[in-house]
Amino acid sequence: MRQYAGFGTAAETNRRYQYLLAHGQTGLSMAFDLPTQIGYDSDDPLARGEVGRVGVAISSLADMERVFKGIPLDQVSTSMTINATAPILLALYLVVANQQGVPWSKLNGTVQNDILKEYSARGTYIFPPTPSLRLVADIVEFCAKEVPGWNTISVGGYHMREAGCTAAQEIAFTLADGIAYVQTCIERGLAVDSFAPRIAFFFNCHSNFFEEVAKFRAARRLWAHILREKFGAKNERSMVLRFHTQTAGSTLTAQQPDNNIVRTTLEALAAVLGGTQSLHTNGKDEGSVIPTEESALLALRTQQIIAHESGVTTEPDPLGGSYHVESLTDRLEQQARDQLHKIDNLGGMLKAIESGYVRREIYRAASKHQQAVEAGEKIIVGVNEYVSDQPLKAKSQPVDPRLEPRRRRELAALRKKRNAGKVKQCLATLEKAANSPENLMPVLVDCVKSHVTLGEICRVLRSVFGEHRPSHSI
Repeated sequence: MRQYAGFGTAAETNRRYQYLLAHGQTGLSMAFDLPTQIGYDSDDPLARGEVGRVGVAISSLADMERVFKGIPLDQVSTSMTINATAPILLALYLVVANQQGVPWSKLNGTVQNDILKEYSARGTYIFPPTPSLRLVADIVEFCAKEVPGWNTISVGGYHMREAGCTAAQEIAFTLADGIAYVQTCIERGLAVDSFAPRIAFFFNCHSNFFEEVAKFRAARRLWAHILREKFGAKNERSMVLRFHTQTAGSTLTAQQPDNNIVRTTLEALAAVLGGTQSLHTNGKDEGSVIPTEESALLALRTQQIIAHESGVTTEPDPLGGSYHVESLTDRLEQQARDQLHKIDNLGGMLKAIESGYVRREIYRAASKHQQAVEAGEKIIVGVNEYVSDQPLKAKSQPVDPRLEPRRRRELAALRKKRNAGKVKQCLATLEKAANSPENLMPVLVDCVKSHVTLGEICRVLRSVFGEHRPSHSI
């Protein structure tokens, strides 16, 4: 069970973590603000107006220390929703573990580290795809040796589904991304069974109840086949599709927000019946604002009631054998296979992304869905049917206007206090390593130990790798 805790400052995130832990939370998800996601410090001019808006602002080791102050890292599982800057955030987390005296072998958690879906659906990339895949493989290789309990990639279909793709496309595009990561790591020289058991997946759960249950079942069957037949995996754990599910943000409505409680409950139940191992339930107000603590707690209680009162968790595949679910599973699996075949013919997922194919497919599916809503062919309760004249209202959580000036002061003080010579030496070492095939994770750990900031690290990597500029349009 997980809920997001990242919001605004590191101290606020810590308070939210403590709040959720006190109410029975067992796993914690950490969301980051936009500057952190795309490699800018909070005092960078390009970060103006975005600091702390959609998650916690992390620029330095001091920030990560504040987030986890009083939270023993050997007793929680932390999931970090981060991609382009995933190696840096993981390095910060590892250094905090060192400070707590927690061996890396005792750490449990996940770093999303799924850069390919950023090019297809989300857009928070920094570097071109090839060096970005190198960074993904650096994490996989490093953690296989140093942090064996860590899930090194959470291959995400969630954001592609939020952008508008169908259930079958979500399966195909997600597994195609997974195939690309496995191939990259094998080309690095890693044996498939040495890292595949630590690959996890992250799926969306929409409101078509039986289709979603079937989607998860089809994805599991396909991934097992791919790992066994395509990559020759021998370890059964390599073939297991372990996945986290988040209920769909795109199904939430600003109109009649209490309806979202029902939507989220049905979606969460479908995820459980489909076999999810980890679950995040959205707050009822996330259709329009950052969730309040009250709505986050209600979302948490929703999954706790499903887990402890409904009885649906007693069987691993309770709908297996149902004619309807089995036929849906077969149909979705075949549709996903057809889509994977098209991607293979294009030269693989990297080529499909670079050509714009994946974005175009998502756009077409999203357009078709929206046209059906506008034509009244698809009913959205409270939006195009059973509407209300009541004005929209939601309890928003404004970001403290003092946050950005305070962050700038904190970073100025950090830069004045730290060893400038050591920082310069670390950045030179990083540049040299980035220009070589060396694994960057040990270098990044040394950098953040010396209080090199996230933005400074990314500035060096930008100078070596360049920045991604899409060359195609939809």
